[in-house]
Amino acid sequence: MKKIFSIIGVIILISAAGWQFWLKDYLAHNSSQKMLIAGETVRMNTQNNSVTDADTDISEKDSQSVETVEVKNVEYTIESVVTGLQVPWDFVFLPDGKMLITERPGTIRVVDNGQLQTEPVFTVPDLKAQSEAGQMGMALDPDFSQNRFIYICWAYENNGQMLNKVVRLKESQGKFTQDVAILDEIPSALNHAGCRLDIGPDQKLYVTTGDATEKNLAQDINSLAGKILRLNLDGTVPADNPISNNPVYSLGHRNPQGIAWHPIYNYLISTEHGPSVFDGPAGGDEVNWIQAGHNYGWPIVSHTNSATGMDDPLIVFTPAEAPASGTFYTGDVIPEFKNNFFFGALKGEGIIRVVFADTATPKVILYEKLPQIQVGRIRTIKNAPDGSLYFTTSNRDGRGSAKTGDDQIYRLAK
Repeated sequence: MKKIFSIIGVIILISAAGWQFWLKDYLAHNSSQKMLIAGETVRMNTQNNSVTDADTDISEKDSQSVETVEVKNVEYTIESVVTGLQVPWDFVFLPDGKMLITERPGTIRVVDNGQLQTEPVFTVPDLKAQSEAGQMGMALDPDFSQNRFIYICWAYENNGQMLNKVVRLKESQGKFTQDVAILDEIPSALNHAGCRLDIGPDQKLYVTTGDATEKNLAQDINSLAGKILRLNLDGTVPADNPISNNPVYSLGHRNPQGIAWHPIYNYLISTEHGPSVFDGPAGGDEVNWIQAGHNYGWPIVSHTNSATGMDDPLIVFTPAEAPASGTFYTGDVIPEFKNNFFFGALKGEGIIRVVFADTATPKVILYEKLPQIQVGRIRTIKNAPDGSLYFTTSNRDGRGSAKTGDDQIYRLAK
């Protein structure tokens, strides 16, 4: 009889532990994460850190000094501005107020006076659109008003091998045509395909690339996979790149899909997807400070591990949020958000805000998941000309639950 009761006790303990693990995971993805951060490097593990209210102080993580921050609830509104999209991956605003949107199945759509136009302004001719790959990033040339150039990235297949290419398009009479391939034959795959584009304060084109599910390529300096690349706008390699005649700006990345520069100090921040069980323990999503020539560790280290000569992330998210973008807010509509960093979370189904100290090098002092944003998987978030933030859903990508009107672009404002 005693043996039976002992067995029952063990079962109860195991069940309780399982329930506790489930509850922590649930809270991590369904509660507003608002935490004060001490120290210069933060490894966030939402399974081991309690979720706190906005007015609750967090004790110092260590003996390092911590900047005093008053955490307040920020009021904002969310409204749908575009509906009926098919996995919108990226968007840009044109000088005339129109908006261009890349859809992963291979079209570029235009929104004019708030109305989504039926006919695409460009259709990718040789696209491979499956799983995470397809038509992806887009960037607007700084001199678009004069040269009419935009840059886009898409996946294609050549002799059974998946590749990405970055192409410059030119607009004429409301339509876009291919001008020149800026960079081709970037290793790609159905998963970990990259491919965020943005133009930095230095007027260079930055391209994020995934490891194409071949993780050792991230440490191969002769491979374009698992890197952040830096190019001149004509596709040539800048003379001041870390390696002569090499577009690699940083290495050791698994699948970075967000890049943005601080509006005052110009340091570069990136978001990156962590392992997905088949290539390492689940979780380990990262926010990184990207510096020229630095190595960010994948696949040698991830999560909270470190190695000599490799940079630790500023924040680590476990369980995974699946960060898919990144932007610093520069508008005036929500002054409490000024110069804060934001990214969309796919698996985490929300928007995460990161507050940096007012210093020349990045120091995280606060991060949170914005409350009451319940529109599903969120991919790209960007500043809009009206001073608000626009963001896209990705509920029709095969991993979400589509709602009426999906996919959509929403406006976050007061």
